[in-house]
Amino acid sequence: MLKRLSELSPGESGTIRKVEGDKAIRRRMLDMGLVNGAEVHVKRVAPLGDPIEFIVRGYSLSLRKAEALAVHVETA
Repeated sequence: MLKRLSELSPGESGTIRKVEGDKAIRRRMLDMGLVNGAEVHVKRVAPLGDPIEFIVRGYSLSLRKAEALAVHVETA
């Protein structure tokens, strides 16, 4: 099942399948390790829902909800 990265709850995991956006945004996401096939785990969400902290390739990454909307993940 494909979901947007921003739709995952803390504790959920998925595999990145697609990164959308204009060229600059897409390049930035890819440079941060959000590439097709990478495993991502939601660590925690800020009290107001923004930003969201993820574990990608062994490091913590915080993204704004608007940025996380551009990443599609496949969940089990």
